[in-house]
Amino acid sequence: MSNLVKNYNRKKISFSRGKGSYLYSTDGKKYLDFVQGIAVNSLGHSNPNLIKVLKNQAQKIWHVSNAFIIPEGEKLAKKLASKTFADYVMFQNSGAEATEAAIKCARRYFYSIGKPKKNRILCVKNSFHGRTIAAIHASGSKKMTEGFGPKISGFDHFIFGDHKSFKKKITKNTAAIMIETIMGEGGIKVIPDWCLKEIRKICYKKKILLILDEVQCGIGRSGDFFAFERSKVKPDIVPIAKGIGGGFPIGAVLMNKKVASAMIPGTHGTTFGGNPLAMSIGNKVFDIISNKKFLKNVKMKSNYFNQKLNEIKNKYPKIIDQIRGRGLLIGVKLRVDQTEFIKKLMENKLLTIRAAENVVRVLPPLNVSKKEIDQAVKIFDKVCKTF
Repeated sequence: MSNLVKNYNRKKISFSRGKGSYLYSTDGKKYLDFVQGIAVNSLGHSNPNLIKVLKNQAQKIWHVSNAFIIPEGEKLAKKLASKTFADYVMFQNSGAEATEAAIKCARRYFYSIGKPKKNRILCVKNSFHGRTIAAIHASGSKKMTEGFGPKISGFDHFIFGDHKSFKKKITKNTAAIMIETIMGEGGIKVIPDWCLKEIRKICYKKKILLILDEVQCGIGRSGDFFAFERSKVKPDIVPIAKGIGGGFPIGAVLMNKKVASAMIPGTHGTTFGGNPLAMSIGNKVFDIISNKKFLKNVKMKSNYFNQKLNEIKNKYPKIIDQIRGRGLLIGVKLRVDQTEFIKKLMENKLLTIRAAENVVRVLPPLNVSKKEIDQAVKIFDKVCKTF
């Protein structure tokens, strides 16, 4: 009997080791892992570059507390700022912490300029921003908030794609609009570039902040370092996590100078966030993924994978409804039972994960090979034949 709380419905499988795109189960079977810790292992399992950095830093220093200057964190913050819109970075441990901190930053900014009642955050209904009390209410999901009352106030919601509703929801008390540039858990739905541009214009006009949640779609996953780059918009706040650690827990909030001015000593803290071990790994991940050639390869592989998956969709139109996403954040929307389909993929040694709207999420490492993509496509074809 397991002593773990049953808050996860875990599959009856465990793994002894991983290498690149593959996982090896404790009973000796080899699986093509296109979950990768839910878009976390951006450079695959047991990446030699990251192992080298981890070993090297582990022999020096692991943790010192943010009461002191941490050179590795200073270095990574400078890289992130130089690559993006951001002027400042605040390190955390996870995506949920990063989005929670982003909410705090937005509210604190308006408080700091004498507008404490401007404190409401407008979000997409049934989005996903993490599992903290504030984050689940930001998501506006009845399923996620059930049993965790009372309701946390300060969040308003609009339906994805309902632009009239969106504009009506903005009030004099709206502090920020927070959206995932590409909705992950919500069904791999991409916010169109024109829509992001329009939202940015509204934020400027209404003097409110734009928070783009790139916890899942950021750090090369979309084919650009950040998914919002393609639209050429400049957000005010961006929470990140997952891919920046390559498997090691790292979260961060990127922000412009205006927002950062409100975050004075004592306004936020973290025991482990920005520790030397995490930062050393984050620096290496950044150096690899931010390389233009690397990102070009992600786009190339993405185009190839999408082409092959669309061929499968056209071959089995009664099984697959749509191929969604951008880069290597791919969603396969089904016309058949999602649970059964994912189970059959796993039986054929391909690991995937569910998302809303009957979508199968496909999340290979960013350095996946063409041969591995072909292997996954063959398994999709084989499984579709069984329905």
